[in-house]
Amino acid sequence: MNLYKNVLVKRQLACGPLSRSLWTLFKTNFGVYNTIEDVGNVSDLKSVPEYVWRPPYAKTGIVEDEPDHDSPPEIHSAGQIELLRQSCELAKFVLYNTKSQLNVGVTTDEIDCFVHDLIISNNAYPSPLNYNGFKKSVCTSINNVVCHGVPDDRPLLDGDLISVDVSVYLNGYHGDCCATYCVGQVDALGKNLMSIARECMYRGIEACGPGKSFTGIGEAIESYARQNNHSVVPSISGHGIGTYFHGPPIIYHTSLYPYPGTMKPGMVFTIEPVICQGNNNIAILEDGWTIVTDDNSRGAQFEHTILITNNGYDILT
Repeated sequence: MNLYKNVLVKRQLACGPLSRSLWTLFKTNFGVYNTIEDVGNVSDLKSVPEYVWRPPYAKTGIVEDEPDHDSPPEIHSAGQIELLRQSCELAKFVLYNTKSQLNVGVTTDEIDCFVHDLIISNNAYPSPLNYNGFKKSVCTSINNVVCHGVPDDRPLLDGDLISVDVSVYLNGYHGDCCATYCVGQVDALGKNLMSIARECMYRGIEACGPGKSFTGIGEAIESYARQNNHSVVPSISGHGIGTYFHGPPIIYHTSLYPYPGTMKPGMVFTIEPVICQGNNNIAILEDGWTIVTDDNSRGAQFEHTILITNNGYDILT
């Protein structure tokens, strides 16, 4: 999950906040699918048992524990890496099990309930919950929603693409991962988008290793997307992760915003490009969270948390 939106997304907004009504069937050269035009009814914050170890923002919604973006990336110790492995394993487990819930007619609020309960049952806290006031335990982004989709009362429809972004806080450390899935029968163009987006993420991961430049990640992702006539949303970035949810390094998925320095063993960060069928211009709906494409094209996102090792990298999720 990437929530650097206040820093990055504002650079790219071409349309400002949008006011949209209902989802509508959209037929273009991007395929046939339903667009999301507004957020539905969003239920209240779910409770978390007192025995669950919570991040500092859990009760107030105010994030104060994250390092400044200009700080050097943290080099994690062996003990810290083991705790990060555990949180990332749980995030992967939750994401894998959520896939079985993505059926036609199920609401995204029901998906949120499933994710919330599964995380709590493993004595962990859902990282998005009340992070800067976010009301849900998972992000569910459908079709033209490319990031930070807020679970609501909208039922999943046949042909939807849905990105599910799971983040957990376990034993004082966060783990983060995301994947895009098909609901029912998705058209060929949608499946092609998913394939390209997944490969873009892995191209970015393959550019990682000790001594390698952070800019190489975005160059690899952007190159593959362009070769396949798709675009990368430049303002949705990866991030360092640890006891804090988001921190340096900022992982840009294009060459538009270069990040200085090179990777070192012990660094842990996410790679999570958003790939679109059309242009990469975006807007935020009036809820202040839901990011949509301005041309209504679909987006897809895949994310792994990775560790830089002495010999290369390790995918923790």
